[in-house]
Amino acid sequence: MDDTLLALLRRVDTPTVCNAIEMVEGKRGFDRFTRGTMLCSDPAGGALVGYARTAKIAAVAPPTEPPAVIKQRRMAYYRHMASGPRPAIAVIEDLDGENAVGAFWGEINTTVHKGLGLSGALTNGVMRDLGDLPDGFPVVAGSVGPSHAFVHVREIGTQVAVHGLALADGELVHADRHGALVIPSACIPELGAAIAKLLEVEGLILGPAREVGFDIDKLETAWAAFEQART
Repeated sequence: MDDTLLALLRRVDTPTVCNAIEMVEGKRGFDRFTRGTMLCSDPAGGALVGYARTAKIAAVAPPTEPPAVIKQRRMAYYRHMASGPRPAIAVIEDLDGENAVGAFWGEINTTVHKGLGLSGALTNGVMRDLGDLPDGFPVVAGSVGPSHAFVHVREIGTQVAVHGLALADGELVHADRHGALVIPSACIPELGAAIAKLLEVEGLILGPAREVGFDIDKLETAWAAFEQART
């Protein structure tokens, strides 16, 4: 992914990228996206774009392994987050699922991850310390809560599932307040052109609809141009 495409992806929202992927694929039905409503720590902060650095955590119950093992795994987790291609996003599955109570993403951990060079985090789990999270590190999470409970790392670098989206370590992710998706590697070479074309085509409807005097006759004319441009 070159810098031009990266800058473009950071400017557009996730629904636009979803539509552009379908344009590249030449059909509807792309389904590698999250399901349900997610929460974003900084809705106005733009999109998260980066290669997934994956892990799994749990927090409802305390770990059963020796403390030394848990500590060693936590440091191995941070080493994993500090490595790999950039830009990168921490993509964390909370194994507690709908019962998740442990906020892995608070002021300290987000600041640490930003310092390690990550661009943000995506999780089905919990975030907290809203208002105190560092600028430039958005978190897209399943819920907000006050406690870290017994949060601990279970797995590092394995396939994870976040709100119905299964993804592997290293896959390219786009996320914002709408949720997240995986950008298929085969789509990357044509994605920039598809986004530009999509925005141009949408303008055929949005432009007239925003003008004074817009009516059904102008809609019919605009819609005909819109449909022709999409074919």
